[in-house]
Amino acid sequence: MRYGLVINILGTIAKNIGVLFIFPILCAVFLKEYSEIMPFLITGIIAIIFGTLFSLKKVEQKEIDSIKKSESLSVVLFSWILFSIICAIPYLFYGMDVTNAFFESMSGVTTTGASILVDYSIYPKTLFFFRSLTQWFGGMGIVVLFIAVLPRISVAGRQMFYAEAPAPTEDKPTPRIRYTASWLWGIYLTLTFAEIIILKLLGLNYFDSIVTSLSTISTGGFSHLSNSILGYNSNLVSICVLIFMFVSGVNYILIYRSLKQKKLTPIFKSEEFRWYLVITLFLGLFLTLSLIFNSNYEFKKAILNSYFTIVTTMTSTGFVLDNYINWDIVSKAVLFLAFFTGGCATSTSGGIKIIRWIFIGKYLKRELNKIIHPQGVYPIKLEGSAVNQDIITQMVAFIIFYVAIFALGAFIIVLIEKNSIVAITSSATAIGNIGPAYGALGPMDSFNILQNSTKWILIFLMLIGRLEIIPFLAILNKDLWKD
Repeated sequence: MRYGLVINILGTIAKNIGVLFIFPILCAVFLKEYSEIMPFLITGIIAIIFGTLFSLKKVEQKEIDSIKKSESLSVVLFSWILFSIICAIPYLFYGMDVTNAFFESMSGVTTTGASILVDYSIYPKTLFFFRSLTQWFGGMGIVVLFIAVLPRISVAGRQMFYAEAPAPTEDKPTPRIRYTASWLWGIYLTLTFAEIIILKLLGLNYFDSIVTSLSTISTGGFSHLSNSILGYNSNLVSICVLIFMFVSGVNYILIYRSLKQKKLTPIFKSEEFRWYLVITLFLGLFLTLSLIFNSNYEFKKAILNSYFTIVTTMTSTGFVLDNYINWDIVSKAVLFLAFFTGGCATSTSGGIKIIRWIFIGKYLKRELNKIIHPQGVYPIKLEGSAVNQDIITQMVAFIIFYVAIFALGAFIIVLIEKNSIVAITSSATAIGNIGPAYGALGPMDSFNILQNSTKWILIFLMLIGRLEIIPFLAILNKDLWKD
């Protein structure tokens, strides 16, 4: 492990994170909230100073180009921690203690969307813009962004790219990883501008359109309204957000290929997308019927609220159109299933991801067949290609660790909070980067009621959920550090 190399790259990233604070500063100027410039100006300067200090020791380009797996994993892990620490600093200027500031920051950069805010009226618009902006940068990935824009780390970016955005297969739309990162961010940016324009045409002002779009495309869910999307009181706005949430849960590489071929064939040929669509339609229909017959909803309200809530949960966005705490038990149970589905691989959504559920089904089918025919050969295929044993092992490990870490988190939280509903659902929503939970942590409630120790557990779960567990666990293996 070349620690000097890791620190140098982290310094480069920290300096560029500092530069990004120009955006909330410009927002404050545009909104004439001049008193709000200072928190973000100071934070940006601090990030640039520390980044400069980290990168004082010069590193040859050939050292960066020859980065090892252990080093790339370290860069990614500590980049996210560093990003969260830097983004926590502005919250300190608004009266939050260290725990709450770091919780709000980690929730933002990991696109979880769980918030400790209680009274939204006491905060300036610039802060709400900053919250959504942290989600937007975190949605596609801060490391992927710098791979796209910084030539210095573009060659070494391949390992860092797949450490930050792990997927069952190393699928990429272009031969060079820098161009892949650029294309992904290009699509991300295009979707963001498209939603901003449409929301503006639907009657929202520029601030509402921008903040909502930043949180939608990143599948983050932060809103400047205490009652989220429900606060707009517009079915058209809700449908627009619903569509963009669903699209954001689609594999971005499939979107790229569709744009390249100028047809939707690559998307609909995808096994994962078809299951994503079917699961969304099925859960939405099931929930619609449950709300109609068990909670006495009228049809139009039931179908919109059902599909909106299913999509916002599956894609781990966390926007709110209905306070599901008031739903019947069957509807709540259906929604809880969506906590564990996730969107597609290489999307901005969190959770387990649809492709892994497809794998689990095929893996179990293979094991059942082998009981009957022990000598038979049953290859597991995903998207038409056989999955090699290394990927099979990694996906099985992912599922086991995901469930184990979720259960351990819930167990510890129940000991602290003495509330099983809060413990189970907060652990699930944190590791899945979803946002609101159940019980006292419903969609209209605040996580501020939790003990500080519980908040730090959830911070930990949000981080490893965003890194999709395996890269984080690999760092804990002492053998990797000997690489």
